Amino acid sequence: MPEYPDRHEQIRLVHAEFIRQVAATCGNAERRAEFDALLGNAEQSGWAELVGALKRIAAGERGPQVFQGLDEEDQIIADAILRGMQDPATLPDPAQRQDPTMAAPGLAHMIHAAATGNPQALALIGNMAEQMSTVGGQMARLAGVIRPMIQGERDPDKLTQGMDSQGEQLVLDILSELGKLEAH
Repeated sequence: MPEYPDRHEQIRLVHAEFIRQVAATCGNAERRAEFDALLGNAEQSGWAELVGALKRIAAGERGPQVFQGLDEEDQIIADAILRGMQDPATLPDPAQRQDPTMAAPGLAHMIHAAATGNPQALALIGNMAEQMSTVGGQMARLAGVIRPMIQGERDPDKLTQGMDSQGEQLVLDILSELGKLEAH
């Protein structure tokens, strides 16, 4: 099974804003309402296990027990939050997720892995697409073409319809990477 590059970093970048906000508000009594609102939204999005772990972190719990019951994506997010609380310089930069040169190879590898039956890749790309849809705009348009690409659509005109130039370039870069992967 091919390993997609920087999978952990891709997860951190997709959830960068959430990670930064939780790290900044977790354990900060003055920002408790903001922290609770973040957790409420996360729980409504189906992240009940992650929310439970974040509540334990806010209560001062540390160590491997914090990660018990979490799937890989949730573990990566919780770890990034813990590290960010200790050293804010380790927090992911939300602006990087907009960099197509970083996103295209990782997305292409996940799409390829999902298309070839990898259930972990399918779950991960599905979660990423869901997050992108909630952002709206161009991110939602990109989320809307992930399923067709998993199902084999490769027509750039169909996939880039209604996108701005940055979205189009990202899709073209993903298609280029998919072409390389499918050639092997």
